[in-house]
Amino acid sequence: MFYEWKPYVSVAERRRQAEKQMAKLKKKGHQVAPVVIDGRVIGKTFWGKSWCDNLEGYGDYENRLPRGRTYARNGSVVDLQIDKGSIAAWVSGSELYKVEVKIATVAKSRWNSLVQECAGEIDSLIELLQGRLSQAVMQRMCQQESGLFPTPKEISFECSCPDWASMCKHIAAVLYGVGARLDEQPELLFALRAVNQQDLIAKAGKGLRSSTKKPKSARLLDTDNLSDVFGIDLAEATGPERKESSAKAVPRKRVAAKGKTTSARPARSKTLQAKTKASTRSARQR
Repeated sequence: MFYEWKPYVSVAERRRQAEKQMAKLKKKGHQVAPVVIDGRVIGKTFWGKSWCDNLEGYGDYENRLPRGRTYARNGSVVDLQIDKGSIAAWVSGSELYKVEVKIATVAKSRWNSLVQECAGEIDSLIELLQGRLSQAVMQRMCQQESGLFPTPKEISFECSCPDWASMCKHIAAVLYGVGARLDEQPELLFALRAVNQQDLIAKAGKGLRSSTKKPKSARLLDTDNLSDVFGIDLAEATGPERKESSAKAVPRKRVAAKGKTTSARPARSKTLQAKTKASTRSARQR
């Protein structure tokens, strides 16, 4: 008995058929999450690109990956769900095929080793998820065999299509779809491998020395302008008491006159006023 290939179905027709099937799933309460790729590049961020690079780094998959890339790019992965240790997807082909991928969770000893080696280097969850840490840390996280990404022996899969190959193009498309999904939700990688990214933050800062650098002069306030900023006069002092007295401020008095509030400085002493009048008379007589 010979196997007969099914007649060719255009991408547009396959998409229409898939949309009908997904509409039925939505009515049943299923949250459909298609893989949408803008352009030809799959994996534009650090985690998405690293996932795809890791996938292509294993020779076991190289013969089936090219067709999978094409399927992923043209929107054939019409639903992709990532959970702890599992990936479930629907892929549009000659028919709508169901794909299930099982990925082993990271061994506790392997995860503890990653956490210990990265201790003190990761202090921001945002930077971790954006891949904006040091090159050494990110390379360690992505290292084959001992990093976060799965090896071929940690992956098992099945597809409802009739392809006899161990990895069909539909499965390859789903694996590429994971890379595209990590562009949008990098935290799903940690969920998939059943590890808590917060463990990497818990040991951050250990062994770090406190900074002894003084603030830059640009950040210091100019004391000559403090009167204008806060509405106060600073008392001046000399000698040992200068530091203490310069920190004290004398508030300006507010003088109410005919319903108006004005700012006035302390009145001059009578002795100073008398000396001023005497000097004025002397100048006139000359």
